Amino acid sequence: MAATPPSAKRMNTRAVRSGGKLEGWFSGESELINKYLHETSMKIVNTPKLVSFTWMKQQNMSTVRSLLKEQRLKRFLELTGNIYPDLVKVFYTNLQFHSDSLVSHVKGVDMVITNDVWIAVFGLKFPGVRINRSKLWVRNFSVGGLKLDERLIAFILSWIITPRGSYHSTLSKEDLLLIYCIMNKVKINWIHTIKDHMQKFIRLRDFHYPYAILISKFLHYFEVDIEEELDEIIKPSSEINSGSLSKMGFT
Repeated sequence: MAATPPSAKRMNTRAVRSGGKLEGWFSGESELINKYLHETSMKIVNTPKLVSFTWMKQQNMSTVRSLLKEQRLKRFLELTGNIYPDLVKVFYTNLQFHSDSLVSHVKGVDMVITNDVWIAVFGLKFPGVRINRSKLWVRNFSVGGLKLDERLIAFILSWIITPRGSYHSTLSKEDLLLIYCIMNKVKINWIHTIKDHMQKFIRLRDFHYPYAILISKFLHYFEVDIEEELDEIIKPSSEINSGSLSKMGFT
């Protein structure tokens, strides 16, 4: 008889140890439990960051502060509190994209995240440009030519608004379009931008799961039972501050 591969042994051991918990997370759906064990659980959950608008005011960053408020991002960018890494992975395991809504299922609770939920929880509204469908053309707007305000916005984009696990200093065409729109006060459909970013990171196996704090707030909104679940609090080190600026060469 052929020996069981080590990776398979680890999977089986993990399934046995956490069998009861997995049943509760996925309401006994064996197909979803398998997906979690062999796919979702392998991915890392991004550590959230935040930025304080009070801090930006103290640092005389009035232009950036004003531009981000213009986009109604203040509440979203200042999100803090506890995150639930395991349940974030459960959320992504079950996540489906239905027209204008996100739909997931966590611990027996159906979560249908409509535009009204986005407004209630984060104050984000849906009117605005959809960047991946936009015909905007960014002229003479390259990474090397970014000014200080643009670089700070780029930093906030790559760490909070459209976070990624690495390559924070590498900007995509979409990043440049977002910076252009923010700098020129073009209203952006941030709900669409976030949903599109989620979808992208689900498809790419090696990419980290974004928006842990956002999803944790959804768990609270839908009154998912979080008793006895692993939780982590966002630490002060997660806040963008003067040290972050020093690394960017601002000071």
